[in-house]
Amino acid sequence: MEIYLLLVGAGFLAGAMNAVAGGGSFITFPTLVLAGLPSVPANASSTVALWPGAIAGVVAYRNDPQGFPEISTRALLIISVTGGLMGGLLLLATPSPTFDRIVPWLLLVSTVTFAFGQRMGVLLRRWVEIGPRALLVVQFILCVYSGYFGGGVSIMMLAAWSLLLGGDIVRLNPTRILMVAASNSTAILAFIVAGQVWWPQTLAVLVGAVAGGYLGASIARRTPPKTLRAAVITIATVMTAVFFYRAFQA
Repeated sequence: MEIYLLLVGAGFLAGAMNAVAGGGSFITFPTLVLAGLPSVPANASSTVALWPGAIAGVVAYRNDPQGFPEISTRALLIISVTGGLMGGLLLLATPSPTFDRIVPWLLLVSTVTFAFGQRMGVLLRRWVEIGPRALLVVQFILCVYSGYFGGGVSIMMLAAWSLLLGGDIVRLNPTRILMVAASNSTAILAFIVAGQVWWPQTLAVLVGAVAGGYLGASIARRTPPKTLRAAVITIATVMTAVFFYRAFQA
């Protein structure tokens, strides 16, 4: 019972984080590992547990998504769905011991991206410009990553889009939510069919995440954005250090 209360609490915190600043998987994935799940089912279960929150975001922004001048939203959606499925299948093909060695590096990349992604996007725009075809390739790679692990993918996606559109990417935030949800949708189908979702633990996290997501908006109104980002970055840094220690101790 204590483990399930811990999972509900982790889901609540993750749902609130995702509603406010993102980074919920930094909480749910390590907690599921702590609850005894092998790393691959833990990652799959974390994705499934947080998926309803992403769908809720799509529904909330259903009238707002805007496309690119040079790329149709349908093409971007097809690329995202395909990439997410490939990433999910790649995760399923990765043995848990191998994934255990990869996870600390994935967490490190996610943490650095979350902390510095916006600044890196501004710096990249000074030297790099990409066309529509190159952006579709980048989008596919990002969605493979989203289906495989996904930490920090939202920031990576906006940074990549900024290389095509310059600074005018705020209006594409609803589209970003749609593409991330789409890539995760096909990934979780693969996880469910493969039997890699541990349902009792997943449902406990899911219940907490829904409640946390619902209350996240009120938290956002009362807390400065810089404080929220600092809290997420601190949590992510601690989790990254823990998993590096865990990998070297194995």
